[in-house]
Amino acid sequence: MYLWLKALHIIFMVTWFAGLFYLPRLYVYHAMNTDPSTSSTFKVMEKKLFIIMTIGAVITAIFGFWVLFSNWSAYMQQGWMHVKLLLVFALFIYHIWCWKLMIAFRNDQNKHSHKWYRWFNEAPTVVLIVVIILAVLKPF
Repeated sequence: MYLWLKALHIIFMVTWFAGLFYLPRLYVYHAMNTDPSTSSTFKVMEKKLFIIMTIGAVITAIFGFWVLFSNWSAYMQQGWMHVKLLLVFALFIYHIWCWKLMIAFRNDQNKHSHKWYRWFNEAPTVVLIVVIILAVLKPF
C-alpha cells in the first residue's frame, strides 16, 4: 500500500508541476499581449489551468501527507524531510501568488512585465530540482 501511495503522490505532483511551469509562462505571453480578444483567450486558459493545477496540488498534498503519516516517526527524524516540507510549503505560497496574479490579469490590472514573469517562472524549477535531490539522495 505504501508504494501505491508514493506512486499516486508523484503522479499528482507531476500534474501540479505542469501547471506551476505553464501558468507563469502564459503570464509571460499575456503580459506581452496588446490585443483584447487574445487577452480574453489568455484569461480563459489561465483560469482552466489554475483549476487543474489546484486539483493536482490538493491531491498531491493528500497523498503526500498520507505517506508522511504512514511512517511519521521515521520521516520526522530525517532532516531532509523537514527541508522538503518547507519547500513544499513555499510552493503552496507560490501557487497562491499565481492565483493573485491571475486575478490581476482577469481585472486588467497586471503590474509586471513579461521579463518579470520569465524570472517568476523559474522558481518552481529550482524547488523541483532541490526536492527531488532531497527525496532521492536523503543527504541528511
